[in-house]
Amino acid sequence: MTLTYQISQVAPYINWVYFYHAWGISGRPDAEKEKLRQEAEEALRQIEGKYQAFALFELFDARSEDDNIVLYRSAYCEECGVPHPVRVASIPCLRQQQGRPPYLCLSDFISPVSSKIGLFSTSVSHGFETDFDADPYQKMMMQLLADRLAEAAAERMHEQVRKQYWGYVKDENLSIDDMLIEKFQGIRPAVGYPSLPDTSLNFVIDEILDMKQIGIRLTESGAMKPHASVSGLMISNPKARYFSIGKIGEDQLQDYAHRRGLPIEVVRKFLAANL
Repeated sequence: MTLTYQISQVAPYINWVYFYHAWGISGRPDAEKEKLRQEAEEALRQIEGKYQAFALFELFDARSEDDNIVLYRSAYCEECGVPHPVRVASIPCLRQQQGRPPYLCLSDFISPVSSKIGLFSTSVSHGFETDFDADPYQKMMMQLLADRLAEAAAERMHEQVRKQYWGYVKDENLSIDDMLIEKFQGIRPAVGYPSLPDTSLNFVIDEILDMKQIGIRLTESGAMKPHASVSGLMISNPKARYFSIGKIGEDQLQDYAHRRGLPIEVVRKFLAANL
């Protein structure tokens, strides 16, 4: 499903803490932060109706197979007259190997028998990257706001998924501040982040979702363009939590490359920071 948001629909979901950090004023006085926020909010009002944020997602039946998450769609069987699962893809995950047990993997939060999972991507209008080159200050402002809007779109979409499209917490009643500190049930791990560090997984997600529907294209490394884009998984398990994979050994690198179906030297480049 694709969703289009006007700026005013996702702006309330902006996490301004990260905006201040990106601007480099996290430790500055509150008055300075408030002044910048007012300027940023005025910039958002000025572009209302000219630029949008976009979300794309799909929900799947799923089950875990060791450290893989296998996705299924339901297909109607004309012979037997009932729907049956059709395997869509397998998403290989990495497992922690350092520190104290338990050594976590995202597949731990998916049932080996029957579960559900969501895949998503969000982005913004291409104009955020191309329309403000004449003014370096405005260009910086718009690039940082675009990053926040893509994240805000993911926040808004995830809320709708939890309460409406998936509906596993239909009666959820969280404030936006509560959502920004992740008080909701489940997790939304993003590709390239500590629990899902392999950016090449974007190629897998793109094959399934077709991210060009919302204007996203991938570079050779799996990075998304526009830069202000987010992709990842939605997991509903109330016990699910975020974690960092950290460093992995050669044994897991070889196993992961086999599960990804890629040469080990290619995967080594994608996971260089974890080796």
